[in-house]
Amino acid sequence: MAIEGGCNAVASTFGVLSAVARKYAHKIPFVVKLNHNELLTYPNSYDQVMFGTVKEAWNLGAVAVGATIYFGSEESRRQLIEVAEAFEYAHELGMATILWCYLRNNAFKKDGVDYHSSADLTGQANHLGVTIKADIVKQKLPSNNGGFKAIGFGRTSEKVYTELTTDHPIDLCRYQVANGYMGRVGLINSGGESHGASDLKDAVVTAIVNKRAGGMGLISGRKAFQKPMAEGIELLNAVQDVYLDKEVTIA
Repeated sequence: MAIEGGCNAVASTFGVLSAVARKYAHKIPFVVKLNHNELLTYPNSYDQVMFGTVKEAWNLGAVAVGATIYFGSEESRRQLIEVAEAFEYAHELGMATILWCYLRNNAFKKDGVDYHSSADLTGQANHLGVTIKADIVKQKLPSNNGGFKAIGFGRTSEKVYTELTTDHPIDLCRYQVANGYMGRVGLINSGGESHGASDLKDAVVTAIVNKRAGGMGLISGRKAFQKPMAEGIELLNAVQDVYLDKEVTIA
């Protein structure tokens, strides 16, 4: 689907990519996800576990490695160290690095509002991600702001809520971009979960917001690959049309 849909690369786990590396590694750039969940621990811990090494990814022909850090979780400091060391070695081998800068803490839900995708918290996660030399940051599209204030932790400035952002989705996403050294490190937003009939519309809207905010692209996962081939490719092409359209400009 990634090849037929004209994608820049395909990102997946060691198992998936190593199984098809001989046939496809030279046809489309591989991004190996170094860590991910294992959901057989009971109760589920939602930890990110390293499933292989950078050298293994390089040996199977990957051009880049990816990893997730669950900022805010009890395991985040260990993940920071693991991923920083892996990214350093990846750069020594000439590979690019992509960091999924996600938040994970039940306390980030306050008074019925979920701040896991607030502009201020995700912006800080992005800043930490580029600090450990991520070449590209992957982040959820922001849906609100004010996580630091609502939860009552961290250090921030009132200007984050009065001068640097507004409630407009593009401005919220622009704040994420700004936390990547003012866009020097590219921001890609995630396509999110599949919701059925609205997937195509949702993906296009996300792409427009990302592009107009100064982002560099979109990762489309379940919205595309959980569909029949033709529908998945249609969604991928619709997203690509946004970035190819010269009339969709920086806001």
